[in-house]
Amino acid sequence: MHTSCSYKGPYVSKSPSFLSPFLSPHLGVLITPTSPTHTTSTKNKSAVIRAMPAASSSPEIDNNGALRKFKLNEASFLASLMPKKETGADRFVEAHPEYDGRGVVVAIFDSGVDPAAAGLQVTSDGKPKVLDVIDCTGSGDVDTSTVVKADANGCIRGASGASLTINSSWKNPSGEWHVGYKLIYELLTDTLVSRLKKERKKKWDEKNQETIAEAVKQLEEFDKKHTKVDETNLKKTRADLQDRVDYLKKQPDSYDDKGPVIDAVVWHDGEVWRVALDTQSLEDDPTCGKLADFVPLTSFKIERKYGVFSKLDACTFVTNVYNEGNILSIVTDSSPHGTHVAGITTAFHPKEPLLNGVAPGAQVVSCKIGDSRLGSMETGTGLTRALIAVVEHKCDVINMSYGEYTMFPDYGRFVELVDEVVNKYRVVFVSSAGNNGPALTTLGAPGGTTSSIIGVGAYVSPAMAAGAHALVEAPPEGLEYTWSSRGPTADGDLGVYVSAPGGAVAPVPTWTLQRRQLMNGTSMSSPSACGGVALVISAMKAEGIQVSPYSVRKALENTCTPIGSLPEDKLSNGHGLIQIDKAFEYAQKAADLPCIWYKISISQSGKTTSSPLRGIYLREASYCNQSTEWTVQVDPQFHEGESNLEQLVPFEECIELRSSGKEVVKAPDYLLLTYNGRSFNVVVDPTKLSDGLHYFEVYGIDCNAPWRGPLFRIPVTITKPKIVETRPPLITFSGLSFQPGHIVRKFIKVPYGATWVEAAMSTAGFDTPRRFYIDTVQISPLKRPIKWESNAIFSSPSTKSFVFSVEGGRTMELVIAQFWSSGVGSNEPAVVEFELAFHGIDVSKDEVILDGSEAPVRIEAQSLLSSEKLAPIAKLNKIRVPYRPVDSKLSALSADRDKLPSGKQILALTLTYKFKLEDAAEVKPQIPLLNNRIYDNKFESQFYMISDSNKRIYATGDVYPEYAKLPKGDYTLQLHLRHENVSYLEKLKQLVLFIERKLDKAVQLSFYTQPDGPVTGTGSYSLSTLDPGSKEAFYIGPPIKDKLPKNSPEGSVLVGAISYGKPSTVVSDQANDPEKNPASYQITYLVPPTKADEDKGKNSTSKTSTKTVSERLEEEVRDAKIKVLANLKQGTEDERAEWKKLSVSLKAEYPNYTPLLAQILEGLISQEVEDKAHHYEEIIAAADEVADSIDTEELAKFLSINGDPEEEDFTETKKKMEKRRDLLVEALYRKGLALVEVASLKGEMAALAANLDAEVVDRPGGQSVSVDLFEETFKELQKWADTKSSKFSTLLMIRERHSGRLGTALKVVNGMIDDDAKKKFYEDRISLLEQSGWEHLVVYEKLWMLVRFPPSLPLF
Repeated sequence: MHTSCSYKGPYVSKSPSFLSPFLSPHLGVLITPTSPTHTTSTKNKSAVIRAMPAASSSPEIDNNGALRKFKLNEASFLASLMPKKETGADRFVEAHPEYDGRGVVVAIFDSGVDPAAAGLQVTSDGKPKVLDVIDCTGSGDVDTSTVVKADANGCIRGASGASLTINSSWKNPSGEWHVGYKLIYELLTDTLVSRLKKERKKKWDEKNQETIAEAVKQLEEFDKKHTKVDETNLKKTRADLQDRVDYLKKQPDSYDDKGPVIDAVVWHDGEVWRVALDTQSLEDDPTCGKLADFVPLTSFKIERKYGVFSKLDACTFVTNVYNEGNILSIVTDSSPHGTHVAGITTAFHPKEPLLNGVAPGAQVVSCKIGDSRLGSMETGTGLTRALIAVVEHKCDVINMSYGEYTMFPDYGRFVELVDEVVNKYRVVFVSSAGNNGPALTTLGAPGGTTSSIIGVGAYVSPAMAAGAHALVEAPPEGLEYTWSSRGPTADGDLGVYVSAPGGAVAPVPTWTLQRRQLMNGTSMSSPSACGGVALVISAMKAEGIQVSPYSVRKALENTCTPIGSLPEDKLSNGHGLIQIDKAFEYAQKAADLPCIWYKISISQSGKTTSSPLRGIYLREASYCNQSTEWTVQVDPQFHEGESNLEQLVPFEECIELRSSGKEVVKAPDYLLLTYNGRSFNVVVDPTKLSDGLHYFEVYGIDCNAPWRGPLFRIPVTITKPKIVETRPPLITFSGLSFQPGHIVRKFIKVPYGATWVEAAMSTAGFDTPRRFYIDTVQISPLKRPIKWESNAIFSSPSTKSFVFSVEGGRTMELVIAQFWSSGVGSNEPAVVEFELAFHGIDVSKDEVILDGSEAPVRIEAQSLLSSEKLAPIAKLNKIRVPYRPVDSKLSALSADRDKLPSGKQILALTLTYKFKLEDAAEVKPQIPLLNNRIYDNKFESQFYMISDSNKRIYATGDVYPEYAKLPKGDYTLQLHLRHENVSYLEKLKQLVLFIERKLDKAVQLSFYTQPDGPVTGTGSYSLSTLDPGSKEAFYIGPPIKDKLPKNSPEGSVLVGAISYGKPSTVVSDQANDPEKNPASYQITYLVPPTKADEDKGKNSTSKTSTKTVSERLEEEVRDAKIKVLANLKQGTEDERAEWKKLSVSLKAEYPNYTPLLAQILEGLISQEVEDKAHHYEEIIAAADEVADSIDTEELAKFLSINGDPEEEDFTETKKKMEKRRDLLVEALYRKGLALVEVASLKGEMAALAANLDAEVVDRPGGQSVSVDLFEETFKELQKWADTKSSKFSTLLMIRERHSGRLGTALKVVNGMIDDDAKKKFYEDRISLLEQSGWEHLVVYEKLWMLVRFPPSLPLF
């Protein structure tokens, strides 16, 4: 019924790039960062932006970037592109140039950082900027466990099948070369892949057009030479030429570029693992990209070298080697996002200092958490490995500009690991709050919901608006971006703790073909704050001040410049805009104080809760109409390892408790706090408050050092809703005046019984288009926030209508916001009137379950609010089939990447499921226990792969599975689960998984007024009107059995939606689809057992046998012996000898018995022997024996007779004769195939082709045989079967091929592939294309072979 908030991934809102495209000159195979020139006076020849002197303080711009007198000069314009003045970072670095981040290592949890991007080569003091680049997701992993040796010529066979030449200068004491391969598109972003596909398609089209022109020319020349084509061979030749033209013309329609393949080679040179790549398939020049020309790389952190795949892609990559050379990680970024974030934090431009990042002296460890397989979505594996890397590299601060909604704040496996990293290893963690504002409680996890992470909101200053965003007129003062997420969290914590500039023109990867790009989002505010933290830590280290995430955070929060003047502005902006210079002054003053964080746990007095709260959040009407008492527990939290005697025992603080609104929130005056913590009570009385939003704080001040500011805060948020008293329930907000960035919040208690709202928004009074965000949010227990949103643009004064679902009885926030940059330059405010009409039909069952029986389900409906049309609609449009694993494997992962800082080894459980599709379908795996939760999940991660019987991957996914189109066939799904706790994984070895499939046609359900309606077909129900307070009941019947989709096994669940009400047609496009109704519910049907086989158990009638008992016994014995022969294994020499002995014995006992001879032929065909020539000769002889055992004249004569089908003797004889014909046809077919193999092995294909009166395609070499046997056999086969049918396509293709009719052979082999896509058929097609000389199609098909028939499944 409701839609929960579902944003996932990086928090960025991209805007068009400010700068013109510029290609960084890093195009070599190997690039090494060099030390910078420490001067800013050198003329910059290639930069887009000219070097400018550092900007001094301007009287036009105050400390937080507000323009008092609007004017930008060139320096302030450039500074606005990388905002630092707003946070005091520029002042701080100017005053302390050596505290610019030096000595600080920043971990960037993101989509990956390009070490070749502008400003990311070196730090301000000449050190390497990027210390390590790690793909924590595994999306770039290459299986290099296959080990090969070089031959005498120094060549090895690559994993792709290509022959690779080793550079003789490479040291490899063991002589062992690990090989693997990767399709390059799997490493690149969708944007880059799209560009490469366009370029490659253009070149491919040119080659294909040239080939078509040549084929057409040959056809025209033939037609000129042969004006009349009467002879059979000439007809075949012309048809072949036409087939070639047709084949080539069809290729563009089926063209699907899967990308070039990279062969990878890994070896140990005696000191380190080395890596080389063969990238010839990326290059147009065949002399480029060869393996031997590659300058070997090693794991990035060792030498900090990187490469570029080719000039066309301009994509930087690095390599890392794991697991003793058995895993190669090729690391690329999954979007420009991570490089942009790293640039904001730490970029250093010696010739463009105004464009430096916030902390140009800091170093970076890039931890890629955005999985390229999932379009840059983060995974649990990536997050965990990133935290492991932070500890390994001794990072000081983490930035993470990723996140999504969560059901449980401050909960989950990742949160547990973060707490350990922050509390034990003293790492500061900074993260984006989210881009889902402006409604309250729209924070994303982990940044806005985790206590140990500093959540950052996004701020825009007038200078940023005028410069980076290039607005005609900037806002008069700084403000939070409209889309920036707001607090509080569902458990009452502030969520947004600080704000920082949320937009910048920063470096992007070289593959974007430009140096910098404008992006905005909390993804940008977080690294801005993170850079500020790096400055503070740099200064603290330099001055010998102990660094702690507790003290750094306190310094940051308690020195912010407030944004806005109202108390509730804190829910949007946190404590304000960070001020780096003031934060460091605070840290200096607090240098001798113990490093402590104050953990707050809150519970309502007299009420038992499952988990403690972190704030007081009174949202529902019942809490706002009474006084409540709360117990607050304050626990001082020291870092792990602190001394009991020196730190914990002496700790004692006298704290004065203050309330920002004593009339509403009352607390004790003082508190004596020791190491073991202390609790106190808070009383909240909101009864006298007006409707709307109110925010208060209870905070503690150190009596002995009040300058420290609040040591801890208890946020108190009250959203007192307006009660809708009219009937029908209607509420209107009139005369709402809006300027750019203005936000209006209204809180309404949704009437009980309401399930949807029909709203209308009217605008007036403005002269330029206006853009509004309209959001509603409701909070419900154990659910993600229920959010509806619309982005409405009013070109002129008008009215727009909306419809959305609601939950009755709960407070709904309605927020209307004029976008911060909408309407700038206009002095006319927009006047808004917003009307909401509540509707609803209350039903007895929120979810309808049809149990599989013939009985209907009774539904009772009533309207509590107003007259409503009761028009139920129900459809089933999906089926979920349950599966249990056919195999489970528990293993310990490699210690290289998967060993936790605590020393515990991460374990993996791999579950294997098998399923079959009878027809092509869209499917999606569903794991109810684990899906839709990344951060609020106790399991570390999950990942699945769906592959066919050839190991081709059709789909991959994690917690958010998506539909994938699969052709009919057999499939394997492997599910990979990770955790350190073996007992958790053991419990999941029989985990139930559903394969959800979209139905080709939805199943419509019927409604009845009688319980017998589904059987009798009477008493149908369709439409009525519900008056307020009245009730009506009806029945919903199960689907008609004939309408059930095929392949619906017992235990399956048909899933769909049911709706009851009928919203106004003005606001709803529901039509006949219940899922489009704003108030719809889930309906399911359990598939019952299938009906019993009606024919089972019936006595079959058969003709009375005329044979004697002894004759029947003899036949039974004979057939039993043949069955024993058929079941004998032939895997070893001894087994084959036993089989041969029995076959010879049976032939002697039953000479010329055709079924026996056919079984012997079948047994020979199934054998795998080394002497192929002799083996095929045996097959030919066996086939001849089958043919000789059949009286073909008698057979032909009988089959030509049209007998009486009513005559029983004739019918029986016909079956026998048809069986005999089938055995003859099979024998001739097998003989033909064997003859070709013999000719090929003995080098007589040329003679065979000559015998077919065709062009010689292979030169003879070897002993002569009777090459006319093939044509003789084929012609004999034509007498008994249609050789153009799919069964004999292989033989026909071979005949056409060796007749030189390659176009016709291609046509035949394509038909074979359509019927049965065997690997051998694709190989035959490639061979035919090679013979045709169509090299561009050969290359294309060979690359596709690695997609269709990979040697193994990829790594998780």
